[in-house]
Amino acid sequence: MAIQGIESAVQQLHRAASQAAGNGSDAPVTGGSFADQLSAALDNISDSQNKATMESQAYATGNSPLGLNDVMVDMQKSSIALQTGVQVRNKMVAAYQDIMNMSM
Repeated sequence: MAIQGIESAVQQLHRAASQAAGNGSDAPVTGGSFADQLSAALDNISDSQNKATMESQAYATGNSPLGLNDVMVDMQKSSIALQTGVQVRNKMVAAYQDIMNMSM
């Protein structure tokens, strides 16, 4: 039951990161180990942050074909993806601490 909850959280994190990166893919994440899935989700978050940073710098220098609204939306998507990742991490740490505090 707890493993399904964690897998669901990782899938949601992956979907949020892929949407923030502009992939728009809502397909469930399948296959691979938990570490691989987590690494891919973190890479997607990093990519979305890098994309948003580059877009904002390009807009600030006047070298961007995008409008201000597109840049701001991408920055917000990146922020939401990061906040989701932090919350998943917090839940995982709390679950780990609960497991470690169990008496046998």
